[in-house]
Order: sequence, then C-alpha cells, then structure tokens
Amino acid sequence: MLKSTMFKKSLVVAAFTLGSAIALPAAAQSSAPVVCPGYEKGTTNLVGERVGKKVQKAFEAYNEDLIDDAITILSEIEAKEDFDKAYVNRFLGNIMATKDGMGPKALELLVSSVETKVLNDLEHSQTLKLVADLSLQEKEYEQAVKYYQAYLDFTCKEDPEVYTRMANAFYELKQYDKLIDPANKAIALYEEPNKNPYVLKLSSYYERKMYKETVGVAEDIVNTFPEEGKWWVQLGQFYLMIEDYKKSLATLEIAYNQGFLEKPNLVKMLSQLYATNNMPYRSAKVLAENIANGKIEKTADNLASVANSYHQAMEYETAAQYYQQAAEMSSDPEFYRKQGVLLLVAEDYKGAITALSKALERGVEDPGKVHFSLMEANFYAGDFKQAYEHIKEAKKDKTLRRNANAWEPYIKQKAKNRGINI
Repeated sequence: MLKSTMFKKSLVVAAFTLGSAIALPAAAQSSAPVVCPGYEKGTTNLVGERVGKKVQKAFEAYNEDLIDDAITILSEIEAKEDFDKAYVNRFLGNIMATKDGMGPKALELLVSSVETKVLNDLEHSQTLKLVADLSLQEKEYEQAVKYYQAYLDFTCKEDPEVYTRMANAFYELKQYDKLIDPANKAIALYEEPNKNPYVLKLSSYYERKMYKETVGVAEDIVNTFPEEGKWWVQLGQFYLMIEDYKKSLATLEIAYNQGFLEKPNLVKMLSQLYATNNMPYRSAKVLAENIANGKIEKTADNLASVANSYHQAMEYETAAQYYQQAAEMSSDPEFYRKQGVLLLVAEDYKGAITALSKALERGVEDPGKVHFSLMEANFYAGDFKQAYEHIKEAKKDKTLRRNANAWEPYIKQKAKNRGINI
C-alpha cells in the first residue's frame, strides 16, 4: 500500500514540476527524453504566470491530501494558451489517475494533452506512455497499442516493459500473431530474464494450435527458468500434444525427481508414460510408491493399475499381491480371477486355487474360464479329482469345450497312474 501511494505521489509531482519553473535534479535533466538519431532538444515551454499560480495552489492542496480540492481548482482553470491547456489537462489527468473510478476521465484529459503536441519533449514522452498504461488498465487495448507505438516512435527508446505491455494488449485483443514481434523484442532487451514475454509468446502459439512452436517456447522457458517446476510439467504435457512420448517421459521424470509433480494426476501421467515407453516396472514402481506415501489415494482401481503394470513387467507374484489388495477392497471377482491366473503362472497352485475359488464364490463373469484355470491349478497341485470336477464344469462353456475334452482323458490317465479312482 505504501509503495502504491508513493508511486501515485511521484506521478503527480512529476506532472507538476515538468513544465513549471521549478528546477529538476541534474540526473533528471541529463536523461534525454528522445534518443532518435539527429534529435535536437527544442525550446522549453513554461506555464503562464496566471495559470501557474492556480496550479501551485492545486499542488499545495494535493500535498495536504485534499485531492478533491486540487481537482476542483484545476478543473476551474480557463487556460487560453495551447501549452497551458495541455499542461493543466496533463496535471489534472495525473491526479485523477490516482483516484479509483476516475480512470476514463483521466484518460480523456491525458489524451487531449498530447494530441496537440505542444508539451515539452519529456512531458510528451511520459504522457504518451502513461496514456498507454492507463488504457491497458482500463481495458482499452487498441488505444493502448496505439500509444505504446506512439511512445516508441517519438522517443526511439527500446523499452522491454513497453514491448511486454504491447504484447499483452495484442493478446487481450486476440491478435495473437501480432504479439510475437514485441514479445521477442522484450525478451532480447531485458537484462535479467523476465518470464512475462515468454508466457505471452507461448500463449500466442498455443491459442493458434501451433503446438510445435509452443513446445519450442516452453523449452526456452525451462532453460531460462529451470527452478520453476510448473514449466517442466507443462513442457512434458506439450510434448504429449505432439506425441513425442520419449521427451515427455524424460521431462516429467526430471520434474518428478525434483519434486515438481505434486498432483496425483501428474504422477499417474508419469506412470502411464513409463508404460507407453515399454517400462512397465518403473510404471508400477512409481505408482506403488505414491500410493504408499499417500500422495495417490489407495483405491481398488489404483491398486489394480499397479498390478497390471507389474504383470506387464512379468513380476507375477507382486502383481498378484496387488490384485489381491484390490479384490479385498472391492470384492470384485475379476480381481480375484486375475490374482489366481497370475499365481498359476507363478506356480503357486494353492494360492491360485484360493483366489480362483473366491472369484467363483463372488459370481465372476465367464465362470467356465475360471473352472478351466482351477482345473490346471488342481492338476499341477496333484489333486486330480478336483481337476476332473472343474474340467466337467469347463466343458459347459462352448468356447472351452474342445480344450476341455482334450484335457479330460489326460486327467483320467494321470489319476489312474497314481491309483486314484475318479
């Protein structure tokens, strides 16, 4: 608040001193308002004595925080000379610009003060810039662009802030192609990198669906501001948009290792990218770690995703453990079926029988397939009687009948060899 108040005070002080008979500090005098080649400073105009006295009175009222009194005094001045009119309008506009709700009127006065082009060069240049800034503030974006360009043309100064604000005005006007040039100039001119022109440039390409160019700017942002995690995340997402999955994975992996992936959906995205890039073990590992630490909610579906990735990585027993957890949370018979099938592959036949039996008890779809798996588990566990019972059930499924018929005599023969009557 104090900083804002001091700025507003300085705005009005500058409006008062420039063009008055009060001397400026040497530093201000030596700062050339115009740097165009061949520029020669013109004659300095001073406000007339009659008008000057009233302006002095208004300034004193302003210094005593009698803002409304200052506005009234200035509004009642009937200046006759063009310079005096422009000077008073500029001063009054500067004061009004410090008051809430008076932006439009301030703009009107400030515009009138520069239209006649009678102000001294420093006053004129500062007012052109102020008109542009106020226009941007008041959402008069076309006018903002006009006066930023007028300021640049008049002063020949290369000001990165002006170029950034001009680019912002073009963005608000949805003239996305036009903001690229001022944004590039701003980027080149800033002594210390400033993020704003980069973001405007990125937004320009993104809004126009120029995704490769968007990626290029995002890469520049990450290289220039590597400590800001959100840009690593966005770059990874932009790579996804152009289907560069390897770069997306590499970028999001860096972001994850730096602690930038804070949202659960982003961690899931990384896990999915590992899977897409044929790295299922890493996919499972990162998801499992974040379920364990609480960043990702422990739900049946999330546990099943871990299980699926471990399955793809051929970590069958670990995958089965996660399917078991998913099944216990949801009582979904399909999870028990998957657990049982994986334990069968891992040659844990007793575990497979337990899981597959639970799948049947809970009404799994396609029970014939589960019976077929139970036949295999019991057969390899040496329980030929149970294997035979399940093969009879499996035969009821038309899609399995041929395989079941092939197994049936084999089971009987094995049982006979062991002296078991089925």
